[in-house]
Amino acid sequence: MTKATDFRAKSQDELNDQLIQLKKEQFNLRFQRASGQLENTARVRQVRRDIARIKTILGERATASSAS
Repeated sequence: MTKATDFRAKSQDELNDQLIQLKKEQFNLRFQRASGQLENTARVRQVRRDIARIKTILGERATASSAS
C-alpha cells in the first residue's frame, strides 16, 4: 500500500500511468478471485484503496487548478 504523500509527490502523468497500471491489476485480481486462483486476498483491498487515493489527489488538483 502506498501512502498519499508518495502519490502527491508524483506528476499528473505519473499518476495517470499508475492509475492505469492499478486498474489492470484490479482486473487481473478479479479474474483470479473468480477462478479461485487468488492467493493474496488482501491485495484486492490495497489496490482498490490506492486507486481511490490517486483519484482523490487528481480531483484535488483539478479543483485547485480550476479555482485559480
